[in-house]
Amino acid sequence: MRLALLWIDGGYKRRCVEWVEAELGWRVEVVQHPYAGVRYVWVAPGQEPPTLPTGFRVLKRRWVVERTFAWLGRNRRLSKDDEAVPASEEAWIYAASCRLLLQRLAQ
Repeated sequence: MRLALLWIDGGYKRRCVEWVEAELGWRVEVVQHPYAGVRYVWVAPGQEPPTLPTGFRVLKRRWVVERTFAWLGRNRRLSKDDEAVPASEEAWIYAASCRLLLQRLAQ
């Protein structure tokens, strides 16, 4: 079974989506609040501005993205963005993922 769907945070949606779909052939879904980054809305004179929802909203699959970041952040080397070379950052992510999988297999 191969990876076919990738959920990513809204901050990675621009070039990351295009690259993943072109290079790896995976389908990518961006998990983002529908009104993220919207502060001002242009309306025509005499029109009422739309009311933007406030408060807490459950977003589909957002918890999966946040949980994964939390698991990786528990590793001291990945808790800060100090890596200068992307290849070493990738290696540490693989190491953290292997550690997590081994802990689960040992249970």
